[in-house]
Amino acid sequence: MFHPRRTLRALLLPLAAGLALTTLPAQTASAASTLTNGGFESDGAGVATPAGWSEYGSTAASFTESGGHGGSYRLSHYASSAYKVETYQYLSGLTNGNYRLTAWVRSGGGQNSAYIALKNCGGAEQRTDLPVSASGWIRIVVPVNVTNNQCTISINSDANAGNWINVDDLTFASGTSGTSIHGADISSLAKSEAKGGVYRTGSGTTGDAVTILKNAGMNYARLKVWVNPADGYNNKTRVLAMAKRIKAAGMKLLVDFHYSDTWADPGAQSKPAAWAGHSYSQLRTDVYNHTYDVLNALKAQGTTADMVQVGNEINGGMLWNEGSTNNWSQLAGLLNSGYDAVKAVNSSTTVALHLAKGGDLSGTRWWFDSAVANGVKFDAIGLSYYGYWHGSLSDFQTTLDDAASRYGKPVFVAETAYPFRLDSEDSHEEIINTTGELVSGYPANTAGQRRWMNDVTSIVEAVPGGRGLGVFYWEATWTAVTGNGWDPTDASSGNGWENQALFGYDDTALSSMAWFRHR
Repeated sequence: MFHPRRTLRALLLPLAAGLALTTLPAQTASAASTLTNGGFESDGAGVATPAGWSEYGSTAASFTESGGHGGSYRLSHYASSAYKVETYQYLSGLTNGNYRLTAWVRSGGGQNSAYIALKNCGGAEQRTDLPVSASGWIRIVVPVNVTNNQCTISINSDANAGNWINVDDLTFASGTSGTSIHGADISSLAKSEAKGGVYRTGSGTTGDAVTILKNAGMNYARLKVWVNPADGYNNKTRVLAMAKRIKAAGMKLLVDFHYSDTWADPGAQSKPAAWAGHSYSQLRTDVYNHTYDVLNALKAQGTTADMVQVGNEINGGMLWNEGSTNNWSQLAGLLNSGYDAVKAVNSSTTVALHLAKGGDLSGTRWWFDSAVANGVKFDAIGLSYYGYWHGSLSDFQTTLDDAASRYGKPVFVAETAYPFRLDSEDSHEEIINTTGELVSGYPANTAGQRRWMNDVTSIVEAVPGGRGLGVFYWEATWTAVTGNGWDPTDASSGNGWENQALFGYDDTALSSMAWFRHR
C-alpha cells in the first residue's frame, strides 16, 4: 500500500414497467439439458421474451437489444419507472454433479438488487451480484452442485426507475469455481493493541481481533516485515509473535517482505539503514540472509509461512538504486536471491511477486515480460487493486486474466479496500474522504464496502483455468489509535485509513466482514 493524497450508456428503449414480482414464477419445463440461446442471438433486437427463456414480473423491462458482448445482441433489463423482473430458463435432464454458469455482464448500478442465480438445483440457491460496470463487460461465474437432475438459471433485477443491466454469452457446463484465499493484512494489529486498541464483535463484546476475523470467515493473514523499523514493530520479532496467533486460529500466513525499514511501494523503495552503502553483490546476500532468517525462525517455532512476497509493490523495482527496473539484470538477481532463500527454508512455500496498479494491463505486461526475460523465478502473481486509483473493474479483470494466462501462474489480489464512511476519527485526513473519489455504484457505507469486496472477489473467482486464488483486504485492523500512525518515525502521526478498516469507529466488527464467506 502506498500513501499519496489523493456516462451513462446510450439511451435504452423506454419500456413501461409491469407488475411487481410478488410470488415465485411457475417453471416452464423444457426437458433441456443444455442452455438454449445463451448469447441471445436467436431473435434479433426488441424481443420481449428471447427464445428458450421465460420472464416473470415487470416483463416489459426485459428484452433483447443490439450491442452484445460476443455477438450482435444482448439481454437488457430497463424501464423508465421502478420494476422487478426475472428472466429465467429451466433445465431438466441434467446429470447430477458440479456445474458452473458463466456470464458476461454490465450494470449501471443503483438497483435494490441485480444478480444471477442458480436455484431449484437440489441445494441452496447460488447467487452472484452483478458488479457495477457501466462501460466494460465483466465475466462472472456462479457454481452449483446439482443433485436433483434440474436447475433454473435466473437473471434478476429489483430496480429503480432508469436502472439497467446487460447480460450476454451465458454458458452452463460441468465444472467448479471458488476462491481459496479470503484474507486480510493485519500488520497494524500488534502496535494497535500495545497502544490500547480494542476490538469488539458485532454485538459489542470485547474480543481478540484475530479470533473475531477468523469467526467471520477469514482464512489467511498477511503480515509485512521491515528490517529495522524505528518503532520496533513489523520486524522479525513481532512477526514471529503474531504468526503464533494466526496459526493457532487455524489460518494460513503470507509474509510480505518490504526489504526496507519503512513503507516500500511504487514511489519509495529505500534500502534499510543497515544495508546502506552495500555493493550489489552484498545486497544479494543481504536479501537472502534476511529472508532466510525470518522464515527459518517462523519454521522453527512451528509457524511456517504458506506464501511469501519477495518485495512489496515493486513496479519500479526494489532496493533503489541497485534494484531499480532501470537495471533489470540486477533486479532479477535480487528477486532470485529472495526466491532461493524461501525455497531453502521450505520448498512448498509459494513465492509471489507483487505489483500495484491492478488495472494497468500494459504496465503489468511490461514488468512481467521483463522479469521472465531476465530469468526471475516466481510461483504466483499478486496485484494491488484500489478502484479509486487503479482503473475500472473491467480494466482490472482484463489485467488479472491476462497475467494468469500469459505467464501460466495463479493470481490473487494482494491488496484492496473500500471506505465505510468518509469522515476521520482522528486528526489525520483520510486517504479517501470525498464522494468524488468513490467508485461509481459503491457508496461509502458498510453495504458499499461489502459489495466492493464481493465484486472484486467474483472477478478473481472468474479467472479462467481456476487460477484465481483469492483476495487480501488491506488493512483490516488499522483503527484510529493514538500512537499507531502511519509513520514509524513519528509517534504523533495519524492513520488516514481507519475509515477503510473492517472495524467501525466504535471498534465493533462491521457487517461487511461477511465478504470473507464469499465462495
